[in-house]
Amino acid sequence: MKQNKVLSLLGLAMRGHYLVSGEQQTEEAVKNGTACLAIVAEDASANTKKLFMNKCSFYNIPVYEYGTKEDLGRAIGKDLRSSLGVCDAGLAAALIKQLEIK
Repeated sequence: MKQNKVLSLLGLAMRGHYLVSGEQQTEEAVKNGTACLAIVAEDASANTKKLFMNKCSFYNIPVYEYGTKEDLGRAIGKDLRSSLGVCDAGLAAALIKQLEIK
């Protein structure tokens, strides 16, 4: 059930234009402060995970590992995606709430 809510919220963020996807766009959103949350795929490369953990820690943005690249891409209607950035505070808060339910 949790997985469906997280992926549904990601799809909603994409349709509302509150989501950036892909490493370059997500990294840029983190750097310029528009991202409220970063999500990295669990099967992303070690370098990608380290990059986002370090960047998000430096810029004080929450980051979570969730799903596979295929899951994240399918949720937003795109191809494989290793990272996503949520740029709306309300959607980010809802996603964090769902991601922390284990």
